[in-house]
Amino acid sequence: MSASYSARIVEEGVTVFGADPDAPVELQAEFDRPAGYEASSSEMEEDDDEDIVPVVPLAKQEDAEPVEKEEVTSASLFNLSMAPETTGKPMNKHLESIKQTVQPLLMERIDISAAVTMDRLDLARDISDIVTDILIEERIQLNQREQRELTESLMHDMLGLGPLEPLLADEGITDIMVNGPKQVFVEQKGKLVLSDCQFRDNAHVMQIAGRIVSHVGRRIDESNPLVDARLADGSRVNIIIPPLAIDGPSISIRKFAKQKITLDVMERQQNMSPAAATVLRVAGRCRLNILISGGTGSGKTTMLNAISQLIDPGERIVTIEDAAELQLQQPHVVRLETRSANLEGGGEITMRDLLKNALRMRPDRIILGEIRGSEAIDMLQAMNTGHDGSLSTIHANRPREALTRLENMVGMSGVNLPAKAVRTQIASAIDLIVQVSRMRDGVRRITYISEVVGMEEDVITMQDLFWYEFHGEDKGGRLLGEFKSSGLRPHFAPRAAYFGLEKMLLGAI
Repeated sequence: MSASYSARIVEEGVTVFGADPDAPVELQAEFDRPAGYEASSSEMEEDDDEDIVPVVPLAKQEDAEPVEKEEVTSASLFNLSMAPETTGKPMNKHLESIKQTVQPLLMERIDISAAVTMDRLDLARDISDIVTDILIEERIQLNQREQRELTESLMHDMLGLGPLEPLLADEGITDIMVNGPKQVFVEQKGKLVLSDCQFRDNAHVMQIAGRIVSHVGRRIDESNPLVDARLADGSRVNIIIPPLAIDGPSISIRKFAKQKITLDVMERQQNMSPAAATVLRVAGRCRLNILISGGTGSGKTTMLNAISQLIDPGERIVTIEDAAELQLQQPHVVRLETRSANLEGGGEITMRDLLKNALRMRPDRIILGEIRGSEAIDMLQAMNTGHDGSLSTIHANRPREALTRLENMVGMSGVNLPAKAVRTQIASAIDLIVQVSRMRDGVRRITYISEVVGMEEDVITMQDLFWYEFHGEDKGGRLLGEFKSSGLRPHFAPRAAYFGLEKMLLGAI
């Protein structure tokens, strides 16, 4: 029996999972089907049009013409471009059973320490060749699609994050939430959906969790059941396991956005009005202190990244984060990251420690990833002592609530100040509050741009420059509304005039 095969590589600018991201290609394969081939029943049921590699009966394998392994591997293994709706469909029980047989035999023949340094394409060819040999030795027959799926799964388990790899490769997914071996949710287009991705059991989830934390020099076990980490691509990870997680290990991944989101992009996507975008451009360029407020997953960090792109390249910027997420493009940036305590309880470096140190580093601007505790007092003092143009985020549902939370956090610092003194500091430090929300249609919108005006007796006064007014929804479930302007002259107009931006500002109001 003969099987002819040809593979070609076509450069289409499509990133293929597992390939070098600097050289995106789409690998396409064309197969010449021989007359008379056999397909597995599972494949015929799922896809009658699937190209199938002929199955050679074991009795005739010695007489069969040898398969050109390198070509077959290139085609079968690297045609991995994921469709946007792909959510990691689990292997069927038959393939999972075969995987349990093949995996230990493969591990005996692979040097993992050497494998991690190999080129991904070369490694995949080697693994596919070994898998083919094992299948022949174990008298296991698979069609081309099944062997490709098996090989991909083995590679993901050995060197990647197992069942999570297809989800990480899917650019349409922004968040991944593992609630146990059989329940993995993802966020797509602003909405949470249950994916098809599954783990074998809790031990499999723990294996992947251990691999994640080992890359950052940490460990996860009963004595250390909660870990924050970061993947190689910058994605943020939180892992919590029993006894703290009652129903089994949980993994939450906030994927690192590869696409840069600018104010121009947000304006085109109708996340804000053109006038609101113009006011934010002016605010960023004339060095206002801006606080971005919103709930979890509302897009606070995305907005912070977008506004930070307006900073002059000649300025020295110090960023402080719990987990590095900011993507500043300026040449003069110093990135600082907090550190958790070690197993003995020592060595912790907090946000407040880094903020105090940043003040000694001669920054033009300080960007604090999120204000969440006692560091609030230090951030306010920095904003009030010449570090104009500083930026930060805070968890709150409305601009007024953001100021209330900020006041409460100052109280956590141990500094004994009267309430009026704290509010005076806040009113003089914060110039603008940008409220972002993920609305029920999954779209993230700027719902308020509010200016902090000053103090009247014991109350901080504010005025809304823009807000989003909801009207209803269309047949597709998308909310209908409009961004409205108050028409009020901003109190920072003289500052905009100093930077030559007053005309631009007043034209947008």
